[in-house]
Amino acid sequence: MNMKVLHMVAFTLLLVGALNWGLVGLFNNFNLVAALLGSWPVVERFVYILVGASAVYVITAHKADCKICGGK
Repeated sequence: MNMKVLHMVAFTLLLVGALNWGLVGLFNNFNLVAALLGSWPVVERFVYILVGASAVYVITAHKADCKICGGK
């Protein structure tokens, strides 16, 4: 997989996770992922795993990818 594609997928999943946590905090535990995938708990759990893995990837690859922090 191309590194740019991996970066964009990870960043998108990170945004999904951040948006979901924001909605949980703002709207009294409204969980967007559960609302969209509630009938498929295995898929919902897989999305949470992907969001967590994306966060780890973005954290570890951030400096190399970020133009502001001294990347390429």
